[in-house]
Amino acid sequence: MEESLAEAHPRTFWLDTSVPGHDAPEAAPPLGGESAADLAVVGGGYAGLWTALLAKERDPGRDVVLIEARTCGWAASGRNGGFCSSSITHGFGNGAERWPEEIADLERMGRENLDGIEEAVRRYGIDCEFERTGEMAVATEYWQLEELEREAAELEELGYAPEVLTASQVRAEVDSPTYVGGMIDRSACAMVHPAKLAWGLREACLRLGVRIHEHSPVRTIEPVRGGLRLASDGGAVTARRTAWAAGAFPGPLRRLKHFVAPVYDYALMTEPLTAEQKAAIGWKGRHGIGDSANLFHYYRLTADDRILWGGYDVVYHYGGRIRPEHDQRPETFRRLAEHFFTTFPQLEGVRFGHSWGGVIDTCSRFCAFFGSAYQGRLAYTAGYTGLGVGATRFGAQVMLDRLEGADTERTRSAMVRERPIPFPPEPARYAGIALTLRATAAADRDRGRRNLWLRTLDRLGMGFNS
Repeated sequence: MEESLAEAHPRTFWLDTSVPGHDAPEAAPPLGGESAADLAVVGGGYAGLWTALLAKERDPGRDVVLIEARTCGWAASGRNGGFCSSSITHGFGNGAERWPEEIADLERMGRENLDGIEEAVRRYGIDCEFERTGEMAVATEYWQLEELEREAAELEELGYAPEVLTASQVRAEVDSPTYVGGMIDRSACAMVHPAKLAWGLREACLRLGVRIHEHSPVRTIEPVRGGLRLASDGGAVTARRTAWAAGAFPGPLRRLKHFVAPVYDYALMTEPLTAEQKAAIGWKGRHGIGDSANLFHYYRLTADDRILWGGYDVVYHYGGRIRPEHDQRPETFRRLAEHFFTTFPQLEGVRFGHSWGGVIDTCSRFCAFFGSAYQGRLAYTAGYTGLGVGATRFGAQVMLDRLEGADTERTRSAMVRERPIPFPPEPARYAGIALTLRATAAADRDRGRRNLWLRTLDRLGMGFNS
């Protein structure tokens, strides 16, 4: 186990510019002096980039400025697994549990959103290794297969065509002795290179005339005549409207701290597989894979046939502390490597080339939420819980709708109108998250049975459904 990790570079594979083809753009100049704009977008991840791009598409004459604390795509948008899912509710099960009356519309809007991403990637010529391959959920326990069969039946009622697979059918797609069955939806997910998608959206924004300022953390928000004044270390911009898309970093927008918990997620990336190694596991397609436990793994092939292997451990630090040293967690990497070789014993001897982690923004309902501040002059979105590659475009549309005062199907949905239950203050927040993680792991060991604590969270609308 230790040998497989011995040469892993402690950095995000996607953002590692020493890898051939990883050509990060030169940083834009920081915000300086005083300026004005029709729309200011705070945050250079997917949510902010989509907001700026769609704002210019809706109104090419609108003056849009995007402000990023570091560089575009450096955080969760540049280091995720690259699963661009159609789900805007962190999975069908989570959405159906919370909004059963509108899940059909939420699924449809999510799939239309994924179509819109695919069309934008094509139209702007974004070279992000976009592959509409679908995603396969695998069951490693029979109780998980029963849940997949129920979900497939519900999706079929909505007009979709997921395929329920037996153990032999799953293993014909990808061969692991741990699989007992699965389900595949071949149109509801695409695989992307996360950093290249962020860099491509950034370039598209610049081509449409968006002004981008990097290395410009917003320190204060001040209502002034003409809008809101957003001040950074070296300058400020006054904007008529502001879209706040900073994810796990609420900055001066203090209300978000009650709803967002920054948790750490971790991943490994193998060296490129040889033809023999790839044949040993029979991975014929290029769809992403996730197992169906509550504490789950996600994995996929890259364009050069590496395997990304992530998930399982979720780590929250007391007080929501975000520190660079938390990005590396050797005990988690050892656990992930052990799980990898349990899943694919045929790959004994494979080495991991990269290991990394980072913070993501989660909330008590485990999918994005939306809101407004400063008498409607600012709109925000957060809480994507690691499934924001696709859903952030939907969130960008919601923010623009709200800032424009538009009454749309998106803004009328209960998912958009409702906010999650806030997390309690410390130390109750830390204790509650720790207890929930322990109970979730216990449920996985006990055929998915949820104990009293998890059932109570379910009744309160805070139960996790992966």
